[in-house]
Amino acid sequence: MNIAHWLLRAARVFPGNAAVSHGARIVLDYAGLAHRVRALATGLRDRLKLAPGDRVALVMTNSPYYVEALYAAWWSGLTVVPVNAKLHREEAAYILDHSGAKAGFVTGDLASEIGSLEGSGELARVIEAGSAEYEHLLREALLPEPHPTGPDDVAWLFYTSGTTGRPKGVMISHRNLIAMTLCYFVDVDQIGPGDCVLHAAPMSHGSGMYNFPHVLRAANQIIPEQTHFDPGEIFTLCRRFTGVSLFAAPTMVNRLIGYARTHAPELAGLKTIIYGGGPMYLEDIKQALAVLGERLVQIYGQGECPMAITALAREHIAARGHPRWEERLRSVGVAQSAVEVMVGDADDRPLVIGEIGEVLVRGDVVMQGYWSNPEASAQALRNAWLHTGDVGSFDADGFLTLRDRSKDLIISGGSNVYPREVEEVLLRHPAVAEVSVVGRRHPDWGEEIVAFVTLRPGKQAGEGELDALCLQHIARFKRPRVYRFMDSLPKNNYGKVLKTQLRAWLEAEASNQES
Repeated sequence: MNIAHWLLRAARVFPGNAAVSHGARIVLDYAGLAHRVRALATGLRDRLKLAPGDRVALVMTNSPYYVEALYAAWWSGLTVVPVNAKLHREEAAYILDHSGAKAGFVTGDLASEIGSLEGSGELARVIEAGSAEYEHLLREALLPEPHPTGPDDVAWLFYTSGTTGRPKGVMISHRNLIAMTLCYFVDVDQIGPGDCVLHAAPMSHGSGMYNFPHVLRAANQIIPEQTHFDPGEIFTLCRRFTGVSLFAAPTMVNRLIGYARTHAPELAGLKTIIYGGGPMYLEDIKQALAVLGERLVQIYGQGECPMAITALAREHIAARGHPRWEERLRSVGVAQSAVEVMVGDADDRPLVIGEIGEVLVRGDVVMQGYWSNPEASAQALRNAWLHTGDVGSFDADGFLTLRDRSKDLIISGGSNVYPREVEEVLLRHPAVAEVSVVGRRHPDWGEEIVAFVTLRPGKQAGEGELDALCLQHIARFKRPRVYRFMDSLPKNNYGKVLKTQLRAWLEAEASNQES
């Protein structure tokens, strides 16, 4: 089934329900949204000559246009390529080229930068959402029904950074998204009449995934007017609307806590905060409960199994009287209802309770594989399990606790940063001999990026030069915040840099500063 049928259903059954809001203003009801989607889908097919299975990229900051662009693509049988709006132009260009996107939609703030890529590779057209050209696409006749798709046809081609330094395209099918959505109702939250999802995080990532259960229930999608995360605006919108849910990285939750502690906003309209995308420390969860109340749900997923590996339910987070309450708060919850989750050994055999191994997942939520990368697909999906690269253990009650994160992944401000892609940029500098990038704990961002650098004999390079080099090639949020120049990097007998040693130095340094 094409997931665009959910919009068709909502428009038929609940045509007058609020569908899309921009700030406090309702922009479209479901009848209006479906009308625009059908017209835009026809424009994609007839004017842009896109055929089912073609890719259309969305390089957009959060906007009311995001929702209709998504569903127009699916209505016409296309595959959506959501691109992180914070990426550097070179990074976005790689994704557009690798995916073979034939058209792209951009918001006005990115129109010049991304529009300059028009004509490169297969990218024939880049259209600014809301422009005259965009509105011209809406003047076509209406495609009456969504294009028929198979359950394993790719709906969402999500590019996730990898340890190789190049992002991989995760193929998420209509079946995957349907299973993920149904998990939401069983494992995460219920959605009632008049409820809303507030897209405070990028719609190209997890927040955008939560459009599905809300469209299925004909609920409202609220896009804040601010393009950056503004706790004050979030709480203002929670006064304007009721039944508000939002997906937030732990750093965003901490900012909400800080604002609420200072300003004591009205919380009646705020129903649920679903947090994920990085570790949330025990004391932070306790503070959230104290300040925001029993509104928290945790999910654990990754691009290859979006939003749907485990969940820590509201009732588990609120169960202060349970003898292992704190232990459960440190966990990522229990397996969601449409997946099997196993902790396995090196041969993918299940480990006993309490033993630590790799987290393996299988089920209808797991990706189809990586776009144009059969070797990486076979490696990640070997023995019929998705190998997450995360290390954890189960307790006797089925709660999974992660003991380490995928490889050397750094999560800063809710965004994933793989050290190697930063290291490769720094190694472009002729004075840099070796570099190793690690994360260290930061009170606001979760982690900040630290680069340990050795220079070639007789060569010089300052922090400013290296920072400028990073800004030329990667997104601003990926550049190191701290540079440490060293005579040599610690290594094992095989010559591999000991990142554990580097992290230990940073931890010891932080402890000394606190004492």
